[in-house]
Amino acid sequence: MSAIAPVPDSATRLDFPPSSTSSLVERLLADKRSPHTQKAYAKDLKDFFRTTTGCEPTPEMVAAFLRLERLEAKSVVLDYKAKMIERGLSEATVNRRLAAIRALVNYAYEAGQCGWTLSIRNEKVKPYRDTTGISREAYRQVLAVLDRETLKGKRDFALLRLLWDNALRRGEVSNANIKNFDPEARTLKIYGKGKGTQAEIIDLSRPTTAALLEWLENRGEASEEAPLFIALDSVNFGHRLTGSAIAWIVKQTCLKAGITKPMSPHRIRHSSITAALDATNGNVRKVQKLSRHSQLDTLMIYDDNRQKWQLEITDLLAEML
Repeated sequence: MSAIAPVPDSATRLDFPPSSTSSLVERLLADKRSPHTQKAYAKDLKDFFRTTTGCEPTPEMVAAFLRLERLEAKSVVLDYKAKMIERGLSEATVNRRLAAIRALVNYAYEAGQCGWTLSIRNEKVKPYRDTTGISREAYRQVLAVLDRETLKGKRDFALLRLLWDNALRRGEVSNANIKNFDPEARTLKIYGKGKGTQAEIIDLSRPTTAALLEWLENRGEASEEAPLFIALDSVNFGHRLTGSAIAWIVKQTCLKAGITKPMSPHRIRHSSITAALDATNGNVRKVQKLSRHSQLDTLMIYDDNRQKWQLEITDLLAEML
């Protein structure tokens, strides 16, 4: 079905990254800072070669693809893109897999192992369709269901306050260590999305600072290098709370509070940003300091959704009849 010939079953299979050979794919993945990106690109490249050849990818297969003529390679990728769309994959997934292929080609080009670069148009994606989150009154109910007499309650209260007051992403919370928290200055050093090793210092509210202090004081002695938030169950006690664990805490606490809308740390972020826009009468420049979005256009989507201008015009049209 494609110009990339499959190899015999006896050939060495490529498990990204391979253990037996220093491959181009291995070096490409190692060049990515984010473990999430590494995992996603590995999965996406596997799917590309499986789909276009009908068998598991190998180093020889990768080399064969990179040796194709530019137009021939582009035809293979366009065929793959069409098949992804036929499979009903979302626009975001299609674009991410195309990005992985482009990254491989570009890396090979820079390494002198490919004589062309790849230009494939992405599918259009409408970001942040639903940015509304929940109201501040609903979030008060979430905080109210926590038993703050228990260690778990103190931890979850500090965690949920931090998520709301600073509109943080779950990875930014999960990666924080005790040494990153300065209670006197009321700051927390975080490593934001797409920032690599570049730290950013954010200011904390007094209630969040107090909640973090109460949690740490009751948690007991811990190294400055220890995670800011840890698991408390008997099996994983002391281990860093992962992003998945934080998402689970958010989901279960919100369900307990009677919140019917599916909730996640990012949904809390949506809620905080929307509430901040409400409180500042849509001052996107101020709220950008909270959200840390690189583009004001993203915040304008939040503001448009908050003001429901489309509904206003729809109601005006309805009244004309």
